[in-house]
Amino acid sequence: MKESVQSVDRALTILEVLSDSEDGLGITEISTKIVLHKSTVHRLLATLIYKGYVEQNEKTNKYKLTLKLFELGHKRIEKMDILSIAKPYLRQLMEKTNEVIHLVVREGAEIVYIDKVESENTIRMHSSIGKRSPAYCTSVGKAILAHLTEEEVEKVWRASEIRKLTKFTITDLDEMKQTLKGIREKGYSLDEQENELGVRCVGAPIFDYSGNVFAAISISGPTIRVTKERAEEFTQWIIEYSQQISKELGYRS
Repeated sequence: MKESVQSVDRALTILEVLSDSEDGLGITEISTKIVLHKSTVHRLLATLIYKGYVEQNEKTNKYKLTLKLFELGHKRIEKMDILSIAKPYLRQLMEKTNEVIHLVVREGAEIVYIDKVESENTIRMHSSIGKRSPAYCTSVGKAILAHLTEEEVEKVWRASEIRKLTKFTITDLDEMKQTLKGIREKGYSLDEQENELGVRCVGAPIFDYSGNVFAAISISGPTIRVTKERAEEFTQWIIEYSQQISKELGYRS
């Protein structure tokens, strides 16, 4: 484990624990969950309250997160022109396919969902803005990885917890490299139930003005609707719309 500052590590752990509780937690609950003495937890909570990251309910005495973390994250996302540029294209793509559309960026070995346009289908995707997923087993992640150097791909692979999330998950690096080569040649990627059984996704990369892969979009849905034949139909649309967004960002192929 890399060197860390103990008090910072503990404070962040408290934030992570509180993020899983919608109704808030009492100091005893927090102390038990993170295995710290209540007096230590109390001091850390006092600092987090002072800085505006946590608030305490006067009636229940329970602690919960404020929206400050969201605000900080949102400030970074707001600076990405891609959100305003991509939004109308994501909407159009959803209307064409009637499936959920995702927009992601890569952060390290993971992809982060920064926008989502939900369809009106009754079966919904369990995804949300801000959610993280491994890059190696998602269509959007592979669409991005396919346009990194081999050295960068290996770095992401080493930083990932490679495991079989389903029986279809690719866990061999050489096989992954061959898959990424095919994605570069075709211009799109597939997630054939590699991240979640019963879900199929079609993804494509987005490039910035300098020609670097910047983000990715995907069309996702349950396999009962997004059959292999229907996914094949989606590939032309995902390529078309990813190219339009890239062009808006200044990319020239």
